[in-house]
Amino acid sequence: MRRVLMVTPHFPPDSSAAAHRVRLLAPHLPAAGWTPTIVTVDPSAYEGRLDRDLEALVPESLRIVRAPAWHAHATRRFGLGDLGLRAYAGLRRACRELLEREAFDALFITVYPVYPALLGPMLKRAFDVPFVLDYQDPWVGAWGRTVGGGSNGHPDWKSRTSRRLGLWLEPRVVAAADAIVAVSQGTIDGIVDRIPDASRVPHAVIPVGFDTADFAAVAERSSGPSPFDRADGLVHLCYAGTLLPTGVETLRVLLRALHRARRDDPKATRLRLHFVGTSNQSAADTYRVLPVAETCGVADAVTETPGRFDYLDALRVLTRSSAILLIGSAERHYTASKLYSALIARRPILALFHEASSVVSILRAIGREPTVRLVTYGDAGPGEEQVAAMTQHLRAIAADAVFQADDIRLERAADVSAHALARQLAGIFDRVAA
Repeated sequence: MRRVLMVTPHFPPDSSAAAHRVRLLAPHLPAAGWTPTIVTVDPSAYEGRLDRDLEALVPESLRIVRAPAWHAHATRRFGLGDLGLRAYAGLRRACRELLEREAFDALFITVYPVYPALLGPMLKRAFDVPFVLDYQDPWVGAWGRTVGGGSNGHPDWKSRTSRRLGLWLEPRVVAAADAIVAVSQGTIDGIVDRIPDASRVPHAVIPVGFDTADFAAVAERSSGPSPFDRADGLVHLCYAGTLLPTGVETLRVLLRALHRARRDDPKATRLRLHFVGTSNQSAADTYRVLPVAETCGVADAVTETPGRFDYLDALRVLTRSSAILLIGSAERHYTASKLYSALIARRPILALFHEASSVVSILRAIGREPTVRLVTYGDAGPGEEQVAAMTQHLRAIAADAVFQADDIRLERAADVSAHALARQLAGIFDRVAA
């Protein structure tokens, strides 16, 4: 049995989306011949509410090493909140101690956050261990170019500086990688566009995936927070997860379609759209959806709970909804990890995504109308054509009194199950270790 050291700053009980990458893959690696040791940070370093139910989904058999990190309440006064920077020294120390004492056949580091990836070249040189770099998101994307931390989501000096630093650091890390893994082909293509030499590095697309055991855990949950009453006779469509700045225009198209459907069809007045966990923080009062809903004239039919929901609570909301909303962003590479929660919830789906997103091919594989309703757009972004198509879908959902999803075929998505993806990742480890 070979051994891999997996570095992931985000890991349960952290409740952010990045915590699921290694949580899903690591438990299935032993069946493919690899024993993982997970290096993450102490839970006290996380800023959001801890999700202990999510932590309970992690098998006790997994070896987890927790590294210390500077606390955000101390560093934010100096403008430093990034978990990767706060945890860098602790992760470096923990990894070095493990590699000095024990033999590992591969090193796996996932981003986001990006700065711990700098450990890859350093540890590879010091311990002669093959290094696999994993991208959950692009190192350099729209942040600092078209969106940022400024007013109304515009770039500010800090986001621009972060982008410039990324353009300088990323090529140095990629040059040291023995293999690159990413959640989508679009992410790989972006790396090669920025760093042409990356095309010579072995690479593979391994999506986030799903584990049906998560759905079993939801089925045991008899209560939890909910933004709606299932017995009120209305049609409740739910979106669960962070709304990215690059997704605001896609959201606007959806809400314009809702306005048009309600205007033209009395049955569509039954529609209610609920957005939960739209912020990336647990205690949040920054509304990202409602301001857009107000400008589109549909605020009376939209609710938003910006604070992050615990993972199983969010899954429970999806399983109780009339249908699930999935919306993409302006970026071609964007592959929503929330897609997999929607799949295991087995509810009808209404999705609006860039035609190049891997979400599109997966949805087309696992279902069809009326269970899976999909609208796509190109590089120009969603426009009037997509508003019209979404309007028709919303009217159809409002008119349908029965909401079944029996024809969603999860077996058609078996290649994105956690078990299958872990075997694929193990193949990458086999290659670099050889």
